[in-house]
Amino acid sequence: MYTEFFGLQKLPFNLTPDPEFLYLSTKHREALAGLTYAVLGRKGFVVLTGDAGTGKTTLLSSVINQLPPGKVLSSILLNPTLSPSEFIELLMLDFGIPDIPASKAQRLWTFQAFLLQAYRNEKTAILVVDEAHKLSTEVLEEIRLLGNYEYGSDKFLQIVLLGQCELDALLDRHELRQFKQRVALRLYIDPLTGGETADYIRFRWAKAGGTGKPPFAPDAIEGVVRWSAGIPRLINSICDSALLMAYGDNCSSVGLHYIRDAAMNLSLMPSPGGMGGLMHPPPPPYAAGDVPVSRLGPVEVPVRQNSNSDAFDADGDLPSLSGYGPARTNSSILKRLAGKFGFPQ
Repeated sequence: MYTEFFGLQKLPFNLTPDPEFLYLSTKHREALAGLTYAVLGRKGFVVLTGDAGTGKTTLLSSVINQLPPGKVLSSILLNPTLSPSEFIELLMLDFGIPDIPASKAQRLWTFQAFLLQAYRNEKTAILVVDEAHKLSTEVLEEIRLLGNYEYGSDKFLQIVLLGQCELDALLDRHELRQFKQRVALRLYIDPLTGGETADYIRFRWAKAGGTGKPPFAPDAIEGVVRWSAGIPRLINSICDSALLMAYGDNCSSVGLHYIRDAAMNLSLMPSPGGMGGLMHPPPPPYAAGDVPVSRLGPVEVPVRQNSNSDAFDADGDLPSLSGYGPARTNSSILKRLAGKFGFPQ
């Protein structure tokens, strides 16, 4: 709607996952390298976790799109809330196996033959389970057993579990220790820092055909950082709404008041006199766009563990955006792999 007004070719902050708009932070770059390595190396199981909206699905789509055409057979299951029998049936249907036997034994025999034929044809079979934190222990056990199909050191089926942070706790349960032991690589994506959020906005603006700098004022960008908590999906929602409001006002620049109104509209902060929302508004009342960013008040980010981090550090970044407790670290090997795969720094 506002693309022509701002001189764009595409919507820059669309919520639909699009590999073309994949912004690679350090953590995203490492995770992309890890996923590519695990799949091409036939490592079997790989787990990628991160908070909702951090870009896990987009990242996986990018990996699959980069694999050699005609050499990949993939099944991406978006709804894991199934019984073990239903899971196997949906898996086979998604792989394009037309005739599904009635008994479980026959289904597994048919699927094993399918994987063996794919391996002989030098094709990589990939099973992706999105929203994997919702998997039952029974279905996880079925998935673990599917990982037993192998020839020598090569796994017939490459299994990728994408899930929110609850998946980490699920896999740490004692009864799933056998599954956990088979995971070749565990990868993590955290929310973007303040500096990365600003880079993310510039990156998507350029990808959408924008020339020059995005029309967001410096205080507006800082407002996005504060009220999105560094979650890419929320950054998109806030920026898209703010651009739409600016377009409606025939305004070519996006000030802080547009960002504030967008955050309020999305319930990321309470409306005046109201309660609720993800974020708290600045303590003092203020008029649209005329209050220094330094008076926006402390940032409060959603947390998984106890965290007192509520302000920008000396570099202007949210110190942990983490609210994630101790910092999680991807393997240092992945930093080197990212360079080997040619992912931009």
